Amino acid sequence: MNNSNKKTLEQRFRLSIIIVSIVIPIAVAILFTVKLKDFGIEVEPLSFLPPIYASINGLTALLLLMGVMAIKNGNKKVHERFMTMAIACSVVFLVMYVAYHMTADSTVYGDVDGNKILDVTEKANAGSIRYLYLFILLSHIALSIVIIPLVLITYVRALAAQFDKHRKLAKITFPLWLYVAVTGVVVYLMISPYYAN
Repeated sequence: MNNSNKKTLEQRFRLSIIIVSIVIPIAVAILFTVKLKDFGIEVEPLSFLPPIYASINGLTALLLLMGVMAIKNGNKKVHERFMTMAIACSVVFLVMYVAYHMTADSTVYGDVDGNKILDVTEKANAGSIRYLYLFILLSHIALSIVIIPLVLITYVRALAAQFDKHRKLAKITFPLWLYVAVTGVVVYLMISPYYAN
């Protein structure tokens, strides 16, 4: 078989990347709405998870920064390790995030009394910071969906030693992934005062 007939690694993974990029957001959206108690499974809310998965987001951001520093210093192996660990952290975050939301009701920003409804006083007390929170949250969610195929394609291009294409896409992937990781921490810090005890 000559080289023109051989599929590149990226071409071989294309369908898998497309499937994963579609299935993960849909599965998370569905699982986010599913509560174990709806199936008669009574479990205590996994309320210890949010600070852990927020910390994992922070660790992901740190790994991304260290990975970029490593490649700028010409250390490809260290760069690869940091990026692989960042992907692993993102997967662990996702599992914990879904597990938490399958056992606990969503928290509403500004909901001081924990009844899941913002009354006029709560809304007034939350003020314009609530809109900032919603903007950060929505941009975090939207970009976390966009980042899935970008990360996977960028990673596969590196594995395939297509470094020019890898670098070009990484210039887009890196800042978006870093934003998602950092805003994951910010969202936690902003909403945590309203978590039910």
